[in-house]
Amino acid sequence: MFTYLKLTNFKAWRTTGGIALKPVTMLLGTNSSGKSSLIQSLLLLKQTAQSPDRTTHLNLGGDELHDYFSFGEFDNVLTQGTRTPRQFSIAFAFQRQRPARVRAGSFEAAYGQTSSGGIAIQELCLSTDGRRFRAIRRERGAYSVMVDDEPQPRGKGRHLAPERSIAFPAEAISLLEKDGPLLEDLSLAIRRELENIVYLGPLRRKPERDYVWNKSMPGEVGSDGHRAVDVLLSSALTRNGEQSAIIEGVSNWLARMKVADKLEVHQISRSTRYEVVIHRDGVAANLRDVGIGISQVLPVLTVAHFAPAGSTIILEEPEIHLHPLAQSVLAELFVELSRKRQVQFIVETHSEHLFRRMQTLIAKQQITPKDAAMYFVEREGKAARMRPLELDDFGRVKNWPEGFFGDALGETREQTALAIQRAKELRARDGNVPG
Repeated sequence: MFTYLKLTNFKAWRTTGGIALKPVTMLLGTNSSGKSSLIQSLLLLKQTAQSPDRTTHLNLGGDELHDYFSFGEFDNVLTQGTRTPRQFSIAFAFQRQRPARVRAGSFEAAYGQTSSGGIAIQELCLSTDGRRFRAIRRERGAYSVMVDDEPQPRGKGRHLAPERSIAFPAEAISLLEKDGPLLEDLSLAIRRELENIVYLGPLRRKPERDYVWNKSMPGEVGSDGHRAVDVLLSSALTRNGEQSAIIEGVSNWLARMKVADKLEVHQISRSTRYEVVIHRDGVAANLRDVGIGISQVLPVLTVAHFAPAGSTIILEEPEIHLHPLAQSVLAELFVELSRKRQVQFIVETHSEHLFRRMQTLIAKQQITPKDAAMYFVEREGKAARMRPLELDDFGRVKNWPEGFFGDALGETREQTALAIQRAKELRARDGNVPG
C-alpha cells in the first residue's frame, strides 16, 4: 500500500507537499485542477518499471498497447515557468501487508533534461529501515553511488546509472558487497508495489452483445475495462472457489445499488459464445440492452473483486452514468472491500453523493479518519493547490472549501426567498382584482 506521495514541479504542481495516502483516499475538486496529475505520476513510474528497456530512466509513453499515458516531452511534464534547476521530482512511501523481506520503504527521484533532449535521473534515493542508497548524476552522465551518510561514494562511473527509475545496476549491487542484497530486495519491493497498481480510467468500453470465452482468466481488466466481462465469464464458468466469488460479489453489489437484481452468464446455444444477462423486476435483458450506467460500473465492481490482495486500485470517476443512490453505495464498496480484501482505493471523483456517504460511514464508525483521507484540489493562479479535508469522528468537515460541491444551503435560501416574493405578488394581484 502507498502511504505517502509528493510531487515537485510536476505538471500543474509546484509542490503537493506530503500527501498521506490511506486505505481509502478520495481526490475531489474542480475540473483541470491537477487531480489527474497525482494519479498519472504513479502510472508514469509503473510504465517505466515495466519498460522492456532496462536502461531507460523514465518512460514518457507513446506505445498505445503497453503504456497508460503519453506524457509528450520533458517540457510537457515540467511545471511551466520552472527556473534553474529545471527538474521535477516524484517521491512515495509504501508499506507491504504480506510478510516480506522489505516491509516498508521509500522512493524519491529527481529528473532533468540532458543536452540531447532526453531525460536522466539527477538523483535517486531508495530507503528502508534507516538505510539509504543514492545514485547522484555527475558530469557527462557518470553517477556516484552513496550509502547512508558516508562522506565518500562507494563508486563512480557511467556504468552505475540507475535502471527503470527503481533499480541500481548489477555493477552497483556488486560494489556494495554485503549491502547489495538489501538494495536488491528494496528495488524488488518498489517494483512490486508499482506492478500492483490497477488502473481504471474514466472512459470505459461499451459492452458487446456476446463474448467468446477462451477458458482462462485474464491477467488484468484493462484501463478501459475491456477485459471485465472476460473476468466475469471465467468466474461464472470455472469451479475455482476464489474465482467463482467474483461474479457473485459483482451481482450482490449491483443489487445493493438497485440497478439490477442479479447478473448471470448464459451460453448461446452450444456455441463458444456467451452473453451477460441482467435481471431486474422479473425481466432478463442482455447487457447491451440495459442502461449504460450498468455497463460503466461493471468494470469498477469487477476490478474491486478481481485485483489481488495488496493491490492499489486507482479509479477515475467511478460514478459516471450512475444515479445518486448507486453513487453513494460506491463509498460502501470501497470501505468494505479495502478491509475485507486488503486492497487500497485511490479515487478521483466529482460525486457529492459518494463523498456524503463517506461522511456517513465515518459517523457510523464503519471507517475511521485514520483509514480514510479526502483531499480537495483547486487552482491558485496557474498552480494547483492541495487542501486536506479535516474530518471529525462524525464525518463533519472542519475546513469546508468555498464553493465545494456548489452551495446547497444558498440555493435553498434563494428558492425560499423567491417563493415568498411570488406569494406576495399573487396576493397583491388578487387584492387588486375588481369584485
